[in-house]
This record gives sequence, C-alpha cells and structure tokens, in this order.
Amino acid sequence: MTYLKENNLFLIILFAIVFTSCKNNNLPIIEPTLITEQTPHDTDDPEIWIDKTNPDKSIIFGTDKDEVNGGVYAFDLDGKIIKEKSLTGLSYPNNIDLAYDFKLNDSLNIDIIGFTEREKNQVRIFSVPDMNMLDKGGFKVFEDEQDIAYQRPMGIAFYTSKDNSTYFIVSRKEGSVDNYLYQYLLIADSLGVTSKFVRKFGNFSGKKEIEAIAVDQELGYVYYSDEDHCIRKYYADPTKGDEEITCFGSDNFERDIEGIAIAKYPNKEGYIIVSNQQAHSFSIFDRVTNVFIKEVNLGTSETDGCDVTTLSLGTKFPNGLFVSMNDNKEFYFHDLKLLNL
Repeated sequence: MTYLKENNLFLIILFAIVFTSCKNNNLPIIEPTLITEQTPHDTDDPEIWIDKTNPDKSIIFGTDKDEVNGGVYAFDLDGKIIKEKSLTGLSYPNNIDLAYDFKLNDSLNIDIIGFTEREKNQVRIFSVPDMNMLDKGGFKVFEDEQDIAYQRPMGIAFYTSKDNSTYFIVSRKEGSVDNYLYQYLLIADSLGVTSKFVRKFGNFSGKKEIEAIAVDQELGYVYYSDEDHCIRKYYADPTKGDEEITCFGSDNFERDIEGIAIAKYPNKEGYIIVSNQQAHSFSIFDRVTNVFIKEVNLGTSETDGCDVTTLSLGTKFPNGLFVSMNDNKEFYFHDLKLLNL
C-alpha cells in the first residue's frame, strides 16, 4: 500500500512537470535581435536611456548583483559594454530606473538613474550620461523599521508629478502585509541633492516578496508585482491617497510575477508587459483596462527585470526596443516589432 501511494504521488508530480513543460513549449520562441556581452556575476534589471539628440547613441543600463563587486553596466545598442559609463564596486545593486529632466538648479535640468544598493540599505542616484554621483554616497531607506531585514531595498521607480516634483518609490526584500512600499521626494538645492520621506503604502499578500515596480508617468499609476499573488495598482501621486485601485493578473502567471515594462503609445494606448518567471515567458495586459491580452516566449530563462520603449532608437532599433534579463549573465534585445503588439 505504501509503495502504491508513493508510486501514485510520483506519477502525479511527473504529470504536473510534463503538463507545465508542454504548456510552455506551445509558445513559439521569438528569437532576440541580439544578446549583450555577459556581466561578471548575476544580471537582474535593465533600463533604457534614450539620447534625444542622437538615438543611435542611447544606452541600456543593467544591474549585476554581487555583495562586494556588483555593478551597473552600460551597453550600447550593439550589446557591447561601455566601460567608461559603467559603475562597479557596488554592494548588491538590485533594480534600476531613470528620470528625465530632473531640475538640478534654476538653470540646469539633467537625466538621472537611480538604483537600489541592497546590502547597504540605500538608493543611489547618478547623472546620465556623464555618470556623476549626486547622492553623496547614498540615501538610506526604510530607516524607521526596527527589524534590519525590513530595510533591504529591491525595486525602484521614479515618478515626476505635474508640479515637476521628482519622487522615487522603493520596495524591499521583506516587509509587513501593509505599507510595503516607501516613497521619497528628491530635493536639489545649493547643498546638493537630498531625499525626504513622503509616505508608506501598498498591500502585500505575505507570500514570496515584492521586487518589481513600474510607474506609468502619463496616466499617473504605479504598478508592482506581489510575486505569488497579483499585480497591484495605486496612484503614484501621494496627494491622491493610498487606496489600492485594483489587483489583477492572478490567473495569468505560473509562479513569480516579476519585472514590469510599460509600452506607451499615443492617445493613452499601450501595454503592460510582465515577466512570468517560472514559465519563462511574458504576460501582456492592456495599459488602460489591465485586461490580459496574450503570452509570449522571448527565449529568456527566469527573467527578473525588463524595460521597453516604443520610440525609434535610430537605425539599430527603428521600431522601438524591448530589453529583458536572461539568467546567463546577459540581457536580450528584441526589436519591438517582433512582439507583435
């Protein structure tokens, strides 16, 4: 009897594995346009910086996780590492985001990148593309938490309000079932750039963790992945309150809802593209209604972060670009037309 029970259990597990495998293999692979050079350690999250004067010179930044010599690597549109634009010696850089036209002073607006440095419990801010440090070594986050495990940041996203205030929103490795995210205001004055805590918000299922965050700048929403539950949606503007707007996608993922990228088209149209990590695919939702549209297989394995632009990047990617992390220390570049959005 014991043998039969164990044998039946084995068959059930085997069936589940085969069923899942078949399900994933039913999706045709959309091969990447190119694959970047490898980083030394463990890629995680990409971010596309668009050079508005010369789109062919746009840069893709990507985090490479390591506790001692982590990095933010810069890639050109051929996928080659730009050493002079890359940052190393970082303590577990996790996620990265970008803000355009940050007001540094009355006469100068600059583009900036921000990324979490998890093992130092802080956020880093640098100018782009000259890569000057603006944070005097980093802004500590989640400082009011007594448990140090609750202070380790993971995801980050910028939001610029209608009054031109620039904020960053941060998630973390561990947290309570409410107020999982913190939001900070970036302030620039004669003494430099500082950060100011603004609010805490965001529900959490209590399962897995919350890493990926993305802001829809034009529509004013922030989305984040409650990894074993759903994609949660809130207002990015802190003056509009902390109530959850919706929680969607629960039935459209195998396991581990991860990176979020928002493809923006005119008239508020577009798509929310989310990594379905353990299915090695991406689930695509309507930008306005958040209704599920389709699933695509881009050939990546266990993708964490992703990013997208619908703008032309010159001759290399005239139709826009989708960038996703692959678990072989690299990033995949897909001409956006290949996704057939």
